[in-house]
Amino acid sequence: MSVNAACVLAGDSAVKGVITFTQAEGATTVTGEVTGLAPGNHGFHVHVYGDNTNGCTSAGPHFNPSNKTHGAPCDENRHAGDLGNVVAGDDGVAKVNITDSQIPLSGPNSIIGRTVVVHADPDDLGKGGHELSLSTGNAGARVACGVIGIAK
Repeated sequence: MSVNAACVLAGDSAVKGVITFTQAEGATTVTGEVTGLAPGNHGFHVHVYGDNTNGCTSAGPHFNPSNKTHGAPCDENRHAGDLGNVVAGDDGVAKVNITDSQIPLSGPNSIIGRTVVVHADPDDLGKGGHELSLSTGNAGARVACGVIGIAK
């Protein structure tokens, strides 16, 4: 049996989008589209709280149930919510297609009720040497976010 979830992204900028999550067995597939971005890479993460009462800042830090440092999606040492970057083309549109095993839609580490955040800048994947590299990937401002909810 598969579990489905969805997230509508919005923020104080023109960035918006819809992201869907599907988990049949094992890994979760994340698909969708984000529009209104500057061309290039943008950090894309699952954050701890499903709270957007104070904009995207209410979402808290990256989802990190194993208490690891920030990294790339392929790294062993990474936050569960570290999904790397989405890449916007010259038209400002980023197509999202990610498969990840650390963001389940059920169980104790479920991401249901948490927030997806799209950042203004590229995620350096913990390798940039900046003081924020190992906590946030130095991905900059939060330009859009949305809470992940169960979908039919």
